[in-house]
Amino acid sequence: MINRASSILTILILLVSSLITAQNEIRQFSSASFNNNKLTIQVSDGTIILTPYSDSNLEVLFLEDSIAPFPANAIISKPYNGKITYKETEDQLKLSTNKLTAIITKQPFNISYYQSGEYLFSEEDGYFANDSISGFRFNLNQTEHLFGAGERALGMNRRGHRLQLYNRASYGYETYAELMYYSMPLVISSEKYMLGFDNGASGWLDIGKTEPDILQFECAGGRKSYFVVASDTWEGLMSNFTELTGRQPMLPRWALGNISSRMGYHSQHEVESVIDKYAEDNIPLDGIVLDLYWFGPDVQGHMGNLEWDRDSFPEPELMLKRNKEKGIKTVLITEPFILKSSGKYQECAEQELLGTTTDGEPYIFDFFFGTTALLDIFKPEAQEWFWNIYKKHTLSGVDGWWGDLGEPEVHPDDLLHVNGRADEVHNLYGHEWAKVIYNGFEKDFPERRPVTLMRAGFIGSQRYGMIPWSGDVSRSWGGLQSQVEISLQMGMQGLAYMHSDLGGFAGDYRDDELYTRWLQYGVFQPVYRTHAQEDVPPEPVFWPDSTKNIVREFINLRYQLLPYNYSLMHENSTTGMPMMRPLFFNDDNPELFDYTGAYTWGESFLVAPVIEKGIKSQSVYLPSDYVWYDFFNGNRYEGGQTIEVNVDIKTIPVFVRAGSFIPMIPLIQNTEEYSSEKLILHYYHDETVLHGNGYLYDDDGNSKNSLASNQSETIAFDCYNKGQLTFKLSPEQNQYEGMPEERHIELVVHNFNRSTKHITIGDTKYKVGKSPAKLKKYDEGAAYNKETGQLLIKFTLDNTAKTIITE
Repeated sequence: MINRASSILTILILLVSSLITAQNEIRQFSSASFNNNKLTIQVSDGTIILTPYSDSNLEVLFLEDSIAPFPANAIISKPYNGKITYKETEDQLKLSTNKLTAIITKQPFNISYYQSGEYLFSEEDGYFANDSISGFRFNLNQTEHLFGAGERALGMNRRGHRLQLYNRASYGYETYAELMYYSMPLVISSEKYMLGFDNGASGWLDIGKTEPDILQFECAGGRKSYFVVASDTWEGLMSNFTELTGRQPMLPRWALGNISSRMGYHSQHEVESVIDKYAEDNIPLDGIVLDLYWFGPDVQGHMGNLEWDRDSFPEPELMLKRNKEKGIKTVLITEPFILKSSGKYQECAEQELLGTTTDGEPYIFDFFFGTTALLDIFKPEAQEWFWNIYKKHTLSGVDGWWGDLGEPEVHPDDLLHVNGRADEVHNLYGHEWAKVIYNGFEKDFPERRPVTLMRAGFIGSQRYGMIPWSGDVSRSWGGLQSQVEISLQMGMQGLAYMHSDLGGFAGDYRDDELYTRWLQYGVFQPVYRTHAQEDVPPEPVFWPDSTKNIVREFINLRYQLLPYNYSLMHENSTTGMPMMRPLFFNDDNPELFDYTGAYTWGESFLVAPVIEKGIKSQSVYLPSDYVWYDFFNGNRYEGGQTIEVNVDIKTIPVFVRAGSFIPMIPLIQNTEEYSSEKLILHYYHDETVLHGNGYLYDDDGNSKNSLASNQSETIAFDCYNKGQLTFKLSPEQNQYEGMPEERHIELVVHNFNRSTKHITIGDTKYKVGKSPAKLKKYDEGAAYNKETGQLLIKFTLDNTAKTIITE
């Protein structure tokens, strides 16, 4: 009976499998042509065009007869001009780069994809359409995990969910939020491929919810296309994806500093008083963000004014100037809603800059802030009008911009834009808005790096410099608990600067422990910005000394880590690698696909935020194939295990990968004081590591074209462990403003438990002293601290390589 039951089960599995992989029985192949590296296939219900954009990605566009396609928004690359092979047989077509292959079966019609000869996935029905929706259907492998779909709080694996594609506010969310501010029609497979849909209409992404092994994309309109990106590695996948959709430009260095924000600062006096309070409390600060009170005295009734409220801000230009003199950059909020009661409504209506009804009149509706219209951000005239406002205030001294409510928060489906109904372009609104600001800066401030905070966009919005944040999160432990997942997911989808309102935004829950834990975590997230409603102060300067003193130490650490973090920013802008990375990027272990208890900050740090109240210890998994050192106490741990770490309120679990270089600087109060002339370079030695490496990237911190114009420098760090340690520092320098003529470096070699009497720095041999305190008096030399196990080496680095050898 057991064998009979097993046979029946096998037959059922094969039957179900055949149904899952069923191909399109209706679509009939007609003909195919291959020209200019594009494959065009005529089928019974339209035309399919396959266009490779590199050797690792391609787009598939479906054209219904006589219907012109919507323009592409996600893809920016030009079609691939490298080697592509094409072969047609009686039964199939085969289009191949040297890595990615599409095989098209003629009858029944089907397209399947392979990476380096390994099967990835295939269409099921492929393109479909009925009276109400259209979209695509694909087969899923039974074991693959699927990430993506934009910003959600669901758990890392999005499989088994039917997710709405509609950017929408999610006020006060905690651990579960199925629909949020920034949805994306994009999935990332644990098999290391990405499948995205270049379609900004409202829709749905059914990831095995209705049918367990079927992915179905549905949309209300828009472009009928999808793209495939693949790689053999996670690093390669991030690079290939951002090569296709665009990479994030570098931000100015000050954007990595401490930024103070709240809803909101009511007056010029309050703004300047808060800045002075940070200085009094000796807490570093680089930016301050003004919420909606800059253009009106109340929350309601003033949105769309977009001019200073002179009653509350009588001398804004002078305030901006004084802020700059203190090293503080000022960021202003803007929204695309133009209230009928605002000072701008009449001119917007007269110039026809607003979304309209079918009669061509401004579409008027009510929402929380008042009776309003909405800028037609897709209309060139509206773009120019909006940019001129940004330009005027930027010229007066504003340093950055915050675009809020850009989902748009309220967007009636039947409102008409110049390029379609609201439901056809809804998810493109924030993307286009970010593009307006980015293009405006390119035209009028070409040397400046824009700072643009926004909470909604589309695939590829990172190329416009968008800095997304996770919206109106609850000020609660539940709110904190979802933040790592959100940042990891969005980083994998190209948005490396996703961050949270530190301390939480929504609600009046006041808890010193929660506040401390959130701001400790913030040191190792992309943007350090406190923000909240006024019920509980978001700024550390208004908390008790017991809390303030702990937070100050972590903000100090954030500033000391600026060389590491700035190099991380450079890595993201040149390779697409996110700054916050899931552990499975380092340890390709399926059990880590759902793990958010820790993440890596760049290649070197592993961070495990404390997200539960009152705990005394915390479990942390350390990726295999590495040795890890506790950043705060130096304890050594082998990777590939879960450890239990004691925690107190003063620290969170942070580890450094053995073989890492961590460049740091002495403490500063503001990035205007930044210089890498004095560099503290930490190296985490372990006898198991034969070659450690890292690098420092530096430039003037502001100029947009530092990389393209070769106004930057990179210093490569290497350590070779072959009986003796050999350090090599290799500068590649180009001149830029503020570049140090030479650097005074203190190399701190951790876990150096060797008997070393001499070291050679360049051509000079030094005796290793026993007193680090005495070493301070010398420009070059070395000392060993037996208590800490640290070898300290001091030397000067100019524009030539330097070698240091321990003996």
